[in-house]
Amino acid sequence: MKKSILWLAILTLIFSAGAVDFAQAQLPDPGMEIDPIRTALVVTDPQNDFLSPEGVTWGVVGESVTENNTVKNIEKLFKVAKKRGMPVFISPHYYYPTDHGWMFEGSLERLMHNIGMFDRKGALNLDEFENSGADWLKKYKKYIEDGETIIVSPHKVYGPETNDLVLQLRKRGIDKVILAGMSANLCVEAHMRELIEQGFEVAVVKDATAGAIVPDGNGYESALVNFRFIANTVWTTKEAVHNIKESFAKK
Repeated sequence: MKKSILWLAILTLIFSAGAVDFAQAQLPDPGMEIDPIRTALVVTDPQNDFLSPEGVTWGVVGESVTENNTVKNIEKLFKVAKKRGMPVFISPHYYYPTDHGWMFEGSLERLMHNIGMFDRKGALNLDEFENSGADWLKKYKKYIEDGETIIVSPHKVYGPETNDLVLQLRKRGIDKVILAGMSANLCVEAHMRELIEQGFEVAVVKDATAGAIVPDGNGYESALVNFRFIANTVWTTKEAVHNIKESFAKK
């Protein structure tokens, strides 16, 4: 009996202490200092199927894209990066006919394949690519097709584990990334996680992305939680533009 009372008292103290810690807990913001030599802008999937009202996913992402002003915010990042000479990397998403031969997919993979998202005629074929769902949003082409932007090989599910983004960054001595693009809880979050695991510092620009809103949940809101838990810092576009300008002014 005495032992039971003692254990009950110990457990009460443990849970009470835990509750106090939890109530007072606040995640730190480590921040990220931009080094002009070691920092790049990485944009995932700046393509029509995500960002154009004619894209195949607009019905589920359009509300979030519009609310966040995502299209204009991504352009602001492109513009300041190009003006200041910051390296820009694009991690695109393409599916070729051979990819439709996969024997199994996750939920969103199957949906993307079913609706022909990011489809191209082939890895070496650009037939009907211009203005297709897989093509860049028209207003981004002057930034992406300037001969200086690094377009890496396509990621095939969500993260950069299946493309050469990490290799291309490391070959240029880059270990800090400002991350934006589509979509928040899928490709952006997956890129953030892998880059963190690979030893990069990552600042996610929270209003230069967006997510699907479906009966099963709000992808954007889900991503915000994980951005805050995992990234070195989370910025607005205004903060990111300011930080880029400030860091290059000191160069």
